[in-house]
Amino acid sequence: MVAAKPLRLHEEVMLLALRDVKGTVATGFLDVAIAGAVLAELLLERRIAVDSTRKQLVDLLDTRPAGDPVIDVCIERMRAAKKRASLQAWVSRLAGIRNLRQLVALRLCHRGVLRADEDKVLLIFRRRIYPELNPLPERKIIERLRTAIFADDRQLDPRTVALISLASSAGMLNEVFGRKELKARRKRIEQIVNGELAGKATKDVIAACQAAAAVAVMVTTTAAAASH
Repeated sequence: MVAAKPLRLHEEVMLLALRDVKGTVATGFLDVAIAGAVLAELLLERRIAVDSTRKQLVDLLDTRPAGDPVIDVCIERMRAAKKRASLQAWVSRLAGIRNLRQLVALRLCHRGVLRADEDKVLLIFRRRIYPELNPLPERKIIERLRTAIFADDRQLDPRTVALISLASSAGMLNEVFGRKELKARRKRIEQIVNGELAGKATKDVIAACQAAAAVAVMVTTTAAAASH
């Protein structure tokens, strides 16, 4: 187990997405949410920048290793690109990285937060599961989200805004708090997701989260069309 360091956004997303005891994923958009979280993280760390055009093209500013396997594999994918691409395109590309969610989960195992295990589906197919070993980090995340959503502070920190936006688009907030509890705070959540309660410096981070939401919608629409 390594010394405790602040969790990155993609790690926080992973913890919210996992069922604590079973260690299984409770959302169908986890890879998209992780990709959006990585882009938001890179923006917060000023490793990438987004131009001011409608295309929202991404520039890679810092290619040095981050010491995080998830960020490093994503930076390498962006560095190898032959031309610039939009935020939405990068959400799709990064979400398609093989074993992306496993990389995040194993990082959390290395931190001592999760435990890697296997179970069987229908007594035949093996799958990886990641039960929670240390519940404290997720409890702190949920308390932070609860304060942001159920209080009325006018200014929120960028990371909390990004996490709520990603969790909302992936349906995680309903899993954490329940639909009934969130219903009365719908307007507040919309304000957060739209960036109304964040500073101007957060606009690109919000854009990355919105790009992830757009990709999630496309995935849903494509799946629905394919089923008919």
